[in-house]
Amino acid sequence: MKWVLLVLLVLLFLLLLFLFTKLRVYIDYYHGQNNDHLEIKFKALLGLIQYKLNVPVMKMDDDSPSLVVKEKVEAGPNEKDKAQDTKKFTPEEMLDSFKDVNQLLKHVVGLYKIVRWFLSKTVVTKMEWNTVVGVGDAAYTGMICGAFWTVKGSLIGLVSTLMKVKTIPQIMVTPNFNATMGQTSFKCMIMFRIGHAMFAGIKLIKYWKGGKPRFRTKPLAHFSQNKTKSI
Repeated sequence: MKWVLLVLLVLLFLLLLFLFTKLRVYIDYYHGQNNDHLEIKFKALLGLIQYKLNVPVMKMDDDSPSLVVKEKVEAGPNEKDKAQDTKKFTPEEMLDSFKDVNQLLKHVVGLYKIVRWFLSKTVVTKMEWNTVVGVGDAAYTGMICGAFWTVKGSLIGLVSTLMKVKTIPQIMVTPNFNATMGQTSFKCMIMFRIGHAMFAGIKLIKYWKGGKPRFRTKPLAHFSQNKTKSI
């Protein structure tokens, strides 16, 4: 009986140690022209547990662009009947549409609360974001650099609102007036307890287990008739 109790106490201690262990995540991203490199490191228990995810250099193929946009179908000169097509909505359908909007808002808000709770438990201990940009024209380069400063400031403010930032973010935007180029280096380290991550994951699983929002109407029926093309 004593051995069983001792084993249970040891298992309980290990479980609590695991839940309260802080996981450190190191993010190192580099983008230069069309080349990208991403490295993510996970460390726990003072480096005793380590895992590294290394994404190799990637380069986009200029001969096979993959941007896909949706093209809205419009009636041509010989398709007057389709252009004048109308649909009547009954009061029941309008009521169902309002209920669908309410259901979607509740679903999004519930998911947002879970994610925000986890982010509030996350600590940022390092953040460096350096960018070099140039478009070959001094005036436009200056305007683009100003836009980059605005975007970076907004994102840093958002991160500071959602997470606990324990360091002063180091951000820089350097203009290159003599060449066309785009280069970005981003380094960040965040930290959170494994127990918080597990608790958030359990809440997400329970949240989605209830099923996706069940719409009474079919808001995507119209979009299924649209065409897509690659450019």
